[in-house]
Amino acid sequence: MKLRLVSLSLILLFCGGGLSVAGDPEQGYRVIVDKPLISPYWDQETFENTWRVWPKELKEIAEKASPDERKRIAYDRYGLTPRPDNPAKPLQYVVGDDGMWTPNCFTCHGGEVAGQVRPGAPNHRYAMQTLADDIRYTKMLIGKPLLKPDYGSALVPLGGTNGTTNAVMFGVILMNFRDADLNVHDNPNFMPTKHHDMDAPAWWNFADKDYIYCDAFAPKGVKGLMQFALSRENGPQKFRGWQQDFEHVYAYLESLKAPEYPYPVDKALAEQGRVAFEKTCARCHGKYGEGETYPSIVVDIDEIGTDRVRYDALSPNDRKLYGESWFNDYNQGAKTLDDPAGYAAPHLGGVWASPPYFHNGAVPTLWHVLNPSERPTVWHRNSDDYDRQHVGLTVETHEKMPSEVRRRDEKREYFDARGYGKSAAGHDYPDELTPQEKRAVLEYLKTL
Repeated sequence: MKLRLVSLSLILLFCGGGLSVAGDPEQGYRVIVDKPLISPYWDQETFENTWRVWPKELKEIAEKASPDERKRIAYDRYGLTPRPDNPAKPLQYVVGDDGMWTPNCFTCHGGEVAGQVRPGAPNHRYAMQTLADDIRYTKMLIGKPLLKPDYGSALVPLGGTNGTTNAVMFGVILMNFRDADLNVHDNPNFMPTKHHDMDAPAWWNFADKDYIYCDAFAPKGVKGLMQFALSRENGPQKFRGWQQDFEHVYAYLESLKAPEYPYPVDKALAEQGRVAFEKTCARCHGKYGEGETYPSIVVDIDEIGTDRVRYDALSPNDRKLYGESWFNDYNQGAKTLDDPAGYAAPHLGGVWASPPYFHNGAVPTLWHVLNPSERPTVWHRNSDDYDRQHVGLTVETHEKMPSEVRRRDEKREYFDARGYGKSAAGHDYPDELTPQEKRAVLEYLKTL
C-alpha cells in the first residue's frame, strides 16, 4: 500500500526550528501543581458538599460514609487522583491554603494506569462535564455565588464522554477574543460550532516531537504551553511574566519518560512482533530500541480514514490566528501549518499506558486497534483493573446504548462510537497482518 505522507522533520528543517530551553523539571512540576494561573472555580466547602446533589443511590452511600470515604467516592466519580508527592491534595487541581480549587494541566494530562497514578498520563477517567454540573448545582443548593465558569459550562459542552474534553474548541473560542499580542477584545471573528470530544495525549513523548497536536499544525514551544491560561482576566503582561515559569514546565515535559510495562512479557513473541511491526508499522510510527527513529509523519486525512471532525473543526484561519500570535513568536521562527494534510502518526513510546486510543479516544484497547472489525460500537469501562490480554481498558461492550442508562452523567460513562466526532473507524493497516502477526505485534507494543 502506498501512503500519502508528509514529513514534519523536513518542514522544520526548511522553516528553522529546534528549540533548546534551559529549565528545571522539578520547578516545572511545582508550577503546575502549586501555582494557580487562572481564577479559582470553587472552594473546599463546595467540593465537600457535592455529594448532596448526587444520584439517589450514590447519595445514600455518601451520607453514611466518613469524610475520608466520601472524598474517595468523589474522586472516583470525577476522575481525580491524589498527588503522588502529597496525597492530601488532588493531582488535577491547585488547592490553596485558602481552600480554593483551580484546575491545572493535570486535569487532562495526569491519570491512573494499572493501579498507579502517573503525572503525564492521559486522564481517561476525568468527568469534566459531570464535575462542572455538580459544582454548579451544589453552589445553588448551599447558597454560593455562581462564577463565570459556572455559566460557561452550562452553555459550552465540556465533554460528552468521561475522559474526553472539548479542549480544542475552548482554545479556538478564547483565541478569537485576542489579538496577536494577546490583548483582550470583544469582537470575535466568529463563534465556532464544531464542538467535539478529544482524548488527551501522553506527555512522555513530548521530547520526541517537533510539532504538537493530533494534526501536528503547531511547532512546540514554551509560549504555546500557556494557552491553558487564556481566561479573560489574564492580559499580555501576565503571559510575558510567566515565561520563565513555563521554561521550567517545558523542561518538565521534556524530562518525562515512557513507563515500562509492569507485567510479564513473552520475549520470543515480542521479537516476532518487532519484525512484523518494522515491516508494516514503522514507516509511520518509527523504530524503537537500538537505532530508534521517529519520522514525524502526517498521513493524509482521506488515507488514514479516522474520524475527521477534529481535522475539520480547526479552520486555516484558526491555525493562522494562533501562528501569527505571541504564542508562536508571530510565525517568525518555525511556522504553523495552516492547512495540514491530515493526522500525525503518534510516537508509540509507552503506548500500553495511554488507553483509550485514536485522537478521540474511540478505541479501548490495543487489541481493538489491531482488529478493526472488532471495535465496539458502545463500550463502558467496568473495572479499574488493567486488561493485560487486550492491553488497555477493561470494558464491557454493547451494540447500542443500554436502555436503562438514562441520566446524562451516567451516559457519559459510556463511549458511543456512533456520535458526532466519535467514530472508531479508520487506521485499517493492521489488516495487512496475519492473526499470528497481530498477536506478536500486540506483545511487542508492551515493550515500547
